[in-house]
Formats: sequence, structure tokens, C-alpha cells
Amino acid sequence: MLSWAVTFLIIAIIAAVLGFGGIAGTAAGIAKILFVVFLVLFIVSFVMGRRPRL
Repeated sequence: MLSWAVTFLIIAIIAAVLGFGGIAGTAAGIAKILFVVFLVLFIVSFVMGRRPRL
């Protein structure tokens, strides 16, 4: 039981360092940019795939 407590303590410390260190905000910004890029790529591929072949 003590090993589980130590494990969760270490996980909590790592999460706090990442959360309060500004890395989380940077990762969220990158995730938003990637979401928009892949959304545009999805729409382009969807439209290009729907064209009839001549």
C-alpha cells in the first residue's frame, strides 16, 4: 500500500511541475494548431475525393 502512495505522489509531483511550469499551456497551443491543420487537410481530402473522375 505504501508503494502505491509513493507512486501516486511522484505522479502528482510530475503533473504539478508540468501544469504550473507553463508546459501545459504550450502543449495546448500546439494541439489547437494541429487540430486546425488536420481539420483543413480532412476537408480538402474529402472534397477532392468526391470529384467524379473524367
